Amino acid sequence: MTVMTIVCDECHARDRGYRSRPRSLAHPMHYRIPLFLALSLATGLASAAAAADEATCRDISFPRHVQVSGSDLTLNGLGVRKATFLKINVYVAAYYVAQPSHDPKPLIESDTPQQLTLQFVRNVGVDDLRKAFVEGFERVKASGLDERVARLNGWMTDMKSGQRLTFVRVPHSGVQITVNGVQKGVIEGADFARALISIWLGATPPNPELKTGMLGGECG
Repeated sequence: MTVMTIVCDECHARDRGYRSRPRSLAHPMHYRIPLFLALSLATGLASAAAAADEATCRDISFPRHVQVSGSDLTLNGLGVRKATFLKINVYVAAYYVAQPSHDPKPLIESDTPQQLTLQFVRNVGVDDLRKAFVEGFERVKASGLDERVARLNGWMTDMKSGQRLTFVRVPHSGVQITVNGVQKGVIEGADFARALISIWLGATPPNPELKTGMLGGECG
């Protein structure tokens, strides 16, 4: 074997090595790009699915469906409670029903499960909360409820921004009250349940935008 042959073999080896490195580097990149695109697509689809399962008002999200007493309830609408002439936002109300409707009458008279969740967006003292309930029941001209309204107010407490007050209408039982995640009890009577929901859906709601939103309109 001549010196020239050895040199040429080394040249060929270097040449083969030089050409093989780009190919060896290209293969991982070839698979890495589709994998990245697949993961991005999966993340985007998951985010879209999550967004489709929620409704948002004033940057507060609520699920479009909840389970109550074994029944699947659908979000009927979201409304905002505005107080004083300054239109100060107090809470966002999410109203769930078995059969969505824009008509308040069948919703008030319904004997199917319902849920009303109030998420507060500002702090509200217990005295203001109790006063609001007393005035609300007076507006709907409910009679024979004084003791039950007093019991409801006895379960109230100061509500902080971000906390929730939940009413679950249980057919043939009454209304289950949950204050900031703590179940307080059930106030009996279909008459109480009708009067309670009439505070928001009756002829004289706390503010018109609140009722409109709960009935499926724009969340003011």
